[in-house]
This record gives sequence, C-alpha cells and structure tokens, in this order.
Amino acid sequence: MSTGDGDHDQTTSAEPHTSVGEDAGDPRPAAVTFVTTEHFTLQGERSRAISELSARASIFLATVSGALIALGLMATATHVGTAFYAFALILLPTLAFLGFVTFERTLQTSSEDHSCAHRIARLRSYYFHHAPELTDYLLSVPPEKRLTVQGLATGPWQGLLTIPGMVAVITSVLVGATAGVLVAVISDRSLPAALATGGVAAIATMFVLWRRGRAERKRLNSMEQLSPYA
Repeated sequence: MSTGDGDHDQTTSAEPHTSVGEDAGDPRPAAVTFVTTEHFTLQGERSRAISELSARASIFLATVSGALIALGLMATATHVGTAFYAFALILLPTLAFLGFVTFERTLQTSSEDHSCAHRIARLRSYYFHHAPELTDYLLSVPPEKRLTVQGLATGPWQGLLTIPGMVAVITSVLVGATAGVLVAVISDRSLPAALATGGVAAIATMFVLWRRGRAERKRLNSMEQLSPYA
C-alpha cells in the first residue's frame, strides 16, 4: 500500500500545473484587456490630433484671408501709396511668422498621428496572430499596407497633400510677397526686381520647409523599422 501511494504521489506531482481556461497558444485575459484599452486610447489620441490639425489650419487660413482683405482695402484707400507699403511690410512678415509656427506645430501633430497609427497597426498584428479566424471578418492587409488602410498614404508627393504641406506652400508665398514688397520699396517700385526677389525667396522657403518635413518622415520611417508590425 505504501508503495502504491508513493507512486500515486509522484505521478500527481509530475503533472503540469495549468489553470482552467488557459491554453498555451491563447493570450491571457489581462493581456487582451490591456491591448484593447491601448487600442481605444490610441484611436482617441488620433481623433484629437486630427481635430487639432483641422483647427489650426482653419485658424491660419482665416487669419491670412482676413489680412489680405484688409491689405486690399488699404491699397484701394491709399492708391498703393506709402501707407500701403508700410502696412504691407508689417502685415506680411507677421503672417509669414504665423505660417512658420503653424507649419511646425501641424508637422508635430501629424507625427503624433502617424505614431499612433503605427502602434495601432502593431496591435492589429497581435489580433490576427492570436485570433487568425478573424481574418475573414476584419480588414486584413499585408504589414507594409497597414498604415495605408488607416489613411496614411505614402509617395514622393504625399507631403504636399497634407495639412503641413498646404501650410508650407502658403507660408512660402507670404515670405516671397514680403521680399517682393521690400525690394519694390528699395528699388523705387521696380516690378522685375520685386518679382525676381519674391520668386527666389518663395522657392527657397518652400525648399527649406520641404526638407524639414522630409526629415521628419524619415525619422518616423526609421522608428517603424525598429519596431515592425509582423
């Protein structure tokens, strides 16, 4: 009897200790809760970022529109005289500064949105890995397209189609207009000199802002390579 009991005890102790409802391939309930909560939080953060982008772009465009209307009224009232040039040299640099600030902040917010989308894509990879039966019911695409399906397209000209790209173009025009008006005052209203200077200033500003946006996109791409989806 004693030998049989000993054998029974050894057999019992050799059995693996598994909790009820826990399979080796299934995630723990706590992990599922953490992942879904994180997904919900990231989606809310994306909504906040997109709302901020729209709000800042609207404020910038409204300010530029109102200022240009005021500049046109000043030109009509003063017959493009000295007061008009003085008003333009105060107003246009102010708008250009507002454009630079808006561009930088919208670029930061776009990067935050991109980062959240990247983290959501990684969470979706977790879903499909642990529940492959959902592939036919949820939108499933290859890892390299998981940002595209969230509205973040890629391409050589994609930067111009974003809100920071739009702000960069308008800001470049404002900088060129400022330079053109300044040269017109200095050169006794020489139109060729004003146009040439304004065009060069606008192109140079656009190039600088384009490089800034491109550097930010490269930084985001490098982060994606460090933490791939699959």
